[in-house]
Amino acid sequence: MSHDKFEDVFNERAQRLLRTLVGSYIRDGQPVGSRSLTRDSGLTLSSATVRNVMADLEELGFISSPHTSAGRVPTNKGYRFFVDTLLHGQSLNQQDSGELIRQFENARMVVDDKALVASASQMLSNVTQLAGVVTLPRAAQAAITHVEFVSLSDNRVLVVLVLGDREVQNRILQMDRYHSTEELRRASSYLSELLRGRTVHEARQEILRQMQEARETMNQIMLDAVQVAEAAIAPQPDEKLEYVIAGETNLMGVAELASVDKLKRLFEAFNERRDFLTLLDGSLKADGVQIFIGQESGYHIPDEVSVIAAPYSLDQNVMGVLGVIGPTRMAYERVIPIVDITAKLLSAALNSRR
Repeated sequence: MSHDKFEDVFNERAQRLLRTLVGSYIRDGQPVGSRSLTRDSGLTLSSATVRNVMADLEELGFISSPHTSAGRVPTNKGYRFFVDTLLHGQSLNQQDSGELIRQFENARMVVDDKALVASASQMLSNVTQLAGVVTLPRAAQAAITHVEFVSLSDNRVLVVLVLGDREVQNRILQMDRYHSTEELRRASSYLSELLRGRTVHEARQEILRQMQEARETMNQIMLDAVQVAEAAIAPQPDEKLEYVIAGETNLMGVAELASVDKLKRLFEAFNERRDFLTLLDGSLKADGVQIFIGQESGYHIPDEVSVIAAPYSLDQNVMGVLGVIGPTRMAYERVIPIVDITAKLLSAALNSRR
């Protein structure tokens, strides 16, 4: 269809009918016929005109006709257009906002930041009755507060990295030569001073700069210290995102996902983790709420599933992402602001603990 033809067919009247159809289907879960669409849209149109518009919307791929019904249902393309252009000024209702604030007040008693973050997935699940998901803060985003080296046997060195106020990471390095206790003490003292307050990513950049710019002027102690540090904060294979998911069983009660085959594919996607992690990792770089409908994300996520996600931050640094997993037929106008405010509340809770 040409652009001009598209503009002619997909006019304001068609958009209003599409919004009414998607809203009705989200609410009732039943195919929408032209008669109810005429009544609910508030437009003064004949049933024949509405049927013609519905036929055009079907040709454009925004709706489809189930074989067992004369009504239409939205396609993922229809949901996408609804989400992108037909939702205006969605705001969190008072009941949802009150419940989220209450749950965050209770969660503030949790001592560990990771436990607080993990609890956000359960909060999202409780409020939406869908599946909540949250990625745990990545060490690369936390500031280094102390570096310690301990000599082990066989030229190995134990590296103790203290990140932020609470997190401690231990790594064992295989070095080319033996390093004495005194060498390692000097190295840890030098590096703690050099790297304190930097994130692991920033520390890597600083180490590279030191290696490139100051090699000639460094004494052997500093050079050895920097070399040990380079190995200590090199990217680790386990530095990938971890996520916590809550409320998966809520999805078993969703009609669109109730078949054994669909649930099996969904839970396989949860278990494999790779595709969900890649999708969530992409949301880390996003500004605000991101919405993925069906397989449009490009990953092996079931076509009947949507993911709504938003990043949360600490000291203006993005630490992770949280969201809701549910059917494509979900109440987007309610869930989107829930995800948005939960990300803001979690960010505020993390920052208030500093």
